[in-house]
Amino acid sequence: MYLYFIAVSLVILFFLFGIRIVRPTNRGLVERLGKYRHFAMPGFNWIIPIVDKMYRVNITEGMVDAEPQEIITNDNLNARVDAQVYFKVKDDEESVKSCIYRVFNYQYQIVNLARTTLRNIIGTMTLKSANSERGKINIELQETMRNETAHWGIDIVRTELKEIDPPKDVQETMNKVVKAENEKIAAIDFATATETMADGARRAEIKKAEGVKQANILRAEGEAQAIKLVNDAADKYFIGNAQLLRKLEMVEKSISDNAKIVIPAGTELINVIGEMAGIVPLTRKSQ
Repeated sequence: MYLYFIAVSLVILFFLFGIRIVRPTNRGLVERLGKYRHFAMPGFNWIIPIVDKMYRVNITEGMVDAEPQEIITNDNLNARVDAQVYFKVKDDEESVKSCIYRVFNYQYQIVNLARTTLRNIIGTMTLKSANSERGKINIELQETMRNETAHWGIDIVRTELKEIDPPKDVQETMNKVVKAENEKIAAIDFATATETMADGARRAEIKKAEGVKQANILRAEGEAQAIKLVNDAADKYFIGNAQLLRKLEMVEKSISDNAKIVIPAGTELINVIGEMAGIVPLTRKSQ
């Protein structure tokens, strides 16, 4: 019974040591005595202890940093460049086998490949174009790495260029150029606004002058109409009596100035004034 108990215990321990649980985020490769045996899916798996060995591979999206490096641009400037690469191992059996058997430490290889590719891309560009065309660099980096890692069983999801920092003195110069450009734009805007205000003022003066001119024309037309009416009245009431008309104008002016005048009785001027005012002159009674 004692030997039987020991045998059962050894069998149970042997079974327990062979249990392998694979999570949904992983896939497993089982080797027997150094040779690939089978593909382990998520869930319960059992291997022969000591004889078999399981390698788990994470198939979720991962990220590696390409690490900052100094790159000489096409205009002979040193730029500090850093990038991040997002990748994932494909979940099928062949891809998982490829990332283990076809490349040594694929994460380390991705970092070195990204660094080399960045040097090749940015080395053909000027510092200014590299800063302004980051999207183009990301696309070219991603495409190159996808082609190079196609047989590794991984997928390059995306690449992100973190920074392209020029030397300190170059950065200061670039900042001065940007500042000068902004000041130039502000000066142009101010000049445009000033010109617009001046043009508006000029137009206002022109409108004002046109208004004064029109008023003078209307005033002159009114005076001309008044003169015409006076002439018509003179032709109607004072034909051949220009001297009497002149006297009447003098009387009108004096009255408007509140001046007192003495008009001799029995003169024609009294009769004219009376007729214009609607008054019938009085006749002198004979004694």
